[in-house]
Amino acid sequence: MRAFDFAVPHDIDDALGLARDESAFLAGGTTLVDLMKLEVVSPEQVIDINRLPLHGIRPEPDGLRVGALERMEDVARHPAVAGPYPVIAQALLASASPQLRNMASIGGNLLQRTRCGYFRDVATPCNKRSPGTGCPAQHGDNRGHAILGTSASCAATHPSDLAVALVALEASVRLRGADGERTMPLADFYLPPGDTPHVENRLRPGELITEVIVPPLPWAGRSRYVKVRDRQSYEFALASAAVAVDLHDGEVRDARVAVGGVGTVPWRLPAVEDALRAGRSHEEAAALAAAGARPLAGNAFKVTLVQRAILRALTELAGPR
Repeated sequence: MRAFDFAVPHDIDDALGLARDESAFLAGGTTLVDLMKLEVVSPEQVIDINRLPLHGIRPEPDGLRVGALERMEDVARHPAVAGPYPVIAQALLASASPQLRNMASIGGNLLQRTRCGYFRDVATPCNKRSPGTGCPAQHGDNRGHAILGTSASCAATHPSDLAVALVALEASVRLRGADGERTMPLADFYLPPGDTPHVENRLRPGELITEVIVPPLPWAGRSRYVKVRDRQSYEFALASAAVAVDLHDGEVRDARVAVGGVGTVPWRLPAVEDALRAGRSHEEAAALAAAGARPLAGNAFKVTLVQRAILRALTELAGPR
């Protein structure tokens, strides 16, 4: 780890005023500190934002609002989340060990970097870490890599379980920077790699996520997060599915479906949703999940895996609550 300046602001304006191009904001530190130790990132300045007033878990008329500094464990266990939005609680509880969930913040979870081994090994090329150096995953070890949204420049998966659930529920993030506040859908916040895999999202330099807003959805109580991984303990997804259904007399009137572990960003599946609304069987709808997939040599199994993750979620939701 390289030397850096350290600052502890007491309000948001102070934090934004301190930020420079080579600054990094520190909340739980469960991603940033690891990357600094590996020298994947080496900020000149670290700004500890834990004293900022970015807390709160509260239902309001425009939806559930969650402060960016709320800890994952607290959000997962909160009654305003666990009952009305079980898919969020389940995604959080499947994300990490209890120790990490007690440290990691909601904003930090949404901004965590990929777990691609090439990205984390500074001795190897990586377009996401060092633009223009290449992507060894294209022909190397790519079992855990993406099959959706990839490019010749990058096939790294997005690691956040929470982001998949929030994209399915059409959540938005509130951002604040030197130019003021803005709000955007989380699905638009993330950027697929294309030719610029080092540009992962629309966050501007020195800008903070301040809040997550989940719009009201009366039938979100019938939702599930299914995560398939190599082991049940702390592990990242090979494939995951966040599914919510509006079910009446055994018929799906509406649905929300997004998947993770298979995409370079949290991946919404409108074709699967449309098929469910049209009355097609769960099997027929789930079969559409991997449309447009581009598997690499080692991860073609993810096509079937993501379809089965969706089918499992739908099967569980079809039963009595």
